[in-house]
Amino acid sequence: MGSFTNLSVPFLLLAILFPTLALCYINPAATSVHQNATKPSAYRAYIVLVEPPRSNAGEDAHRQWHKSFLPSLLAGESNESRLLHSYTEVFSGFAVRLTDAELDTVAKKPGFVRAFPDRTLQLMTTHTPEFLGLRNDTGFWSQAGYGKGVVIGLLDTGIYATHPSFNDHGVPPPPARWKGSCKAARCNNKLIGAKSFIKGVDSGDGEGHGTHTSSTAAGNFVTGASYHGVGVGKGTAAGIAPSAHIAMYKVCDSRGCEESAVLAGLEEAIKDGVDVLSFSLGGTMSPIYDQDPIAIGAFSAMSKGILMVCAAGNDGPDLFSVTNVAPWLLTVAAGSVDRSFGAGVNLGNGKTIDGEALTQKASPSSKSYPLIYSEERRYCNYSDDSGITGKILVCENTKSETQQSNVRRIVGAGASGVVLFNDEISGYTTIVRDYNSSVVQVTASDGGILKAYAASSKSSSVASLTYNNTLFGVRPAPVVPFFSSQGPSFTNLNILKPDILAPGLNILAAWPPSTASGQGPFNIISGTSMATPHVSGVAALIKSIHPDWSPAAIKSAILTTSDIVNSTGGSILDEQHRKAGVFDIGAGHVNPVRAADPGLVYDRSVTEYAGYICWFLGDSGLATIVRNSSLTCGMLPKVQHAQLNYPTITVLVSSTLLTVNRTVTNVGPADSTFKAKVAVPRSLTVRVSPETLSFSKIGEKKTFSVSVSGDLGKEELYEEGSLSWVSERHVVRSPIVALPASSS
Repeated sequence: MGSFTNLSVPFLLLAILFPTLALCYINPAATSVHQNATKPSAYRAYIVLVEPPRSNAGEDAHRQWHKSFLPSLLAGESNESRLLHSYTEVFSGFAVRLTDAELDTVAKKPGFVRAFPDRTLQLMTTHTPEFLGLRNDTGFWSQAGYGKGVVIGLLDTGIYATHPSFNDHGVPPPPARWKGSCKAARCNNKLIGAKSFIKGVDSGDGEGHGTHTSSTAAGNFVTGASYHGVGVGKGTAAGIAPSAHIAMYKVCDSRGCEESAVLAGLEEAIKDGVDVLSFSLGGTMSPIYDQDPIAIGAFSAMSKGILMVCAAGNDGPDLFSVTNVAPWLLTVAAGSVDRSFGAGVNLGNGKTIDGEALTQKASPSSKSYPLIYSEERRYCNYSDDSGITGKILVCENTKSETQQSNVRRIVGAGASGVVLFNDEISGYTTIVRDYNSSVVQVTASDGGILKAYAASSKSSSVASLTYNNTLFGVRPAPVVPFFSSQGPSFTNLNILKPDILAPGLNILAAWPPSTASGQGPFNIISGTSMATPHVSGVAALIKSIHPDWSPAAIKSAILTTSDIVNSTGGSILDEQHRKAGVFDIGAGHVNPVRAADPGLVYDRSVTEYAGYICWFLGDSGLATIVRNSSLTCGMLPKVQHAQLNYPTITVLVSSTLLTVNRTVTNVGPADSTFKAKVAVPRSLTVRVSPETLSFSKIGEKKTFSVSVSGDLGKEELYEEGSLSWVSERHVVRSPIVALPASSS
């Protein structure tokens, strides 16, 4: 049983929900433009889709074809200065700088399909392998060869190539099929590809984000790693697939990530031959697949055997905030791990509040100081002369850079400490930050206790701060943090998004030494950006064991073997310690060991996707996304949303039975028998036919049907349950999500 909370949906998402499908291009401003048409400020970057040239045309012929669409140039201009990128793999098209008037002219030329304004996307570990059940020299990690032979590509901010996480000790040469090149300060068997798609900028990382995600996915073993070398989180750092190869495609810098550059990086990754593509980016994207260049390009990658793993977004806890929702993408939400950077607030009444501190004092004083909370200064807006000397201040955490600077200032001005409590939205999940020293962060609930204690006896309320370094085995874990974007997807209620949950809160990974936010060599940051490379690494491990599996098969294996309980054996919780729903966690929390041996998989071919696109978007969508001239919607069976062979089942229900079909492929023992086990609330009726699936060989397929009906009532906006196929060795679980038919 579930109910939608946090129903505030961003207005912008509502505005893009129902775009005018008939438009071939978007003209953002039709007034007061032409008088300035020759000025550089009037130019805007567009991504233009065109029909391809003749089928045997090479790259040079494609580029000349693309140039033929360009308008007459001004004196001193060149085609190269206007043509930003030329695309042949993600789709047939190019990125170009045009005025609105020039776009009108280009749109009238034969072969033009449509144009999109270039957008700016946003960027969305020592212990996490062990938290995921991966241990050095033992079990599945060793059996998978730590990801040997697999290439993980990343579209990100670049990479600090000389970081020890990217040494190639024990890493074999890249596979013979690899076609890429490396332009970095150090290239080796670990870092086999590094290119920049930002003009005038090399592949280095001035932001840190790309270095962090790369090492999370596939960083090599580094002993003695800790946060900025000060001992917090100390251990042996390793990525999820430490023997996999890394290819970095730099498409972002401090200004963000231009979509045209992202597509150029994706284009190159397809040509180079990556196996897994990690995409820790997101933003406001069109909910219609054939109007989203990233979704179109990702389909091309999928059709060539590349699994694209994407961030769900950091716009939680609002519903409908998930991004990267196309069904051929693997969309990742963020969860916590069982590690805490322990600190305590010891109150004068004998009670201790457990918190966290990223900067820890080696020998803290046990002396107690007056504990102060002021509603007037609840955000720590104290001045240096506010009587703060020798006092511990209690403040609400705004998570802002301004407050961070202010806290450092008032500690430097004589305050004995600061305790920052989470706001109500953050609840029980704390994003740790570096406040230098004498600062402890606590939950919203504990903040209430501290405020009440400080107010109860202002003259005698005292406290001291203690530090416990790094604690493991913290329970419950995982917990879904407040920022992780939630489903469902506006585009398609019948496709459950996000797909999976993975570690994304307070993740320790490699960091360059010359960034504004850290001094290296390791840093702790949070986001679905951090969760994404964990799953990219898991996909690489599976690909290493099963090199012939399709992206859909790998995705199915990850989803159907995921965990739905936390470290206490109870349900996974959200930031308020309520039971997390399917729109928080998708199928569940990733479990790499089980994902490598799922028993059954729900596979999907390009042809099935094509039938789905035909039903959803028609011939124009098929031509734009699939780009296979031999396929037409007239010759393809139409696949409705709920009938797509997805490893999760989401239906719009009423009192009448609705039946969906699924097909599973046996990837376990040749002789296997699976029996259906259904767990649903009383408000739903679910029938599975047949109830037993018997296989006699590997690769054999069986089709079954699931019929669902129910009455959700007025209060419940969705219900959730599950269908599990159970054999002697395997449990293949799919969530069943029921929404009222009125949701459509």
